[in-house]
Amino acid sequence: QVQLVESGGGSVQSGGSLRLSCAAFGVTYSISCMGWFRQAPGKKREGVAAIDSDGRTIYADSMKGRFTISQDNVKNTLYLQMNSLKPEDTAMYYCAADYLDCTVVAGTEGPPLYNYFGQGTQVTVSS
Repeated sequence: QVQLVESGGGSVQSGGSLRLSCAAFGVTYSISCMGWFRQAPGKKREGVAAIDSDGRTIYADSMKGRFTISQDNVKNTLYLQMNSLKPEDTAMYYCAADYLDCTVVAGTEGPPLYNYFGQGTQVTVSS
């Protein structure tokens, strides 16, 4: 079992930045993929970015160049640096993890399929 706790959400104006953090607890040594997905009201879950145990990253097209995912394996913490935020980035952001490969669960080209995710942190971008 894996427990994930997000922090760092908030409200910013268009063009601003936020950094999300996610602390992972439990059976973390065999996690293959960690990532972020988001869900806006009335919309489907959307994969944002993912990183595997070797540090390889995957991004959804609309986030490339604006968002950066990283991890601190010593602290078991995942980060998402979000720059040049747009109103359409407004959503609940969830930290997620899985024992399967990122190419399977990341959701950057289909629905995210992670088995473990946190309670979410709200990101609101105003114009």
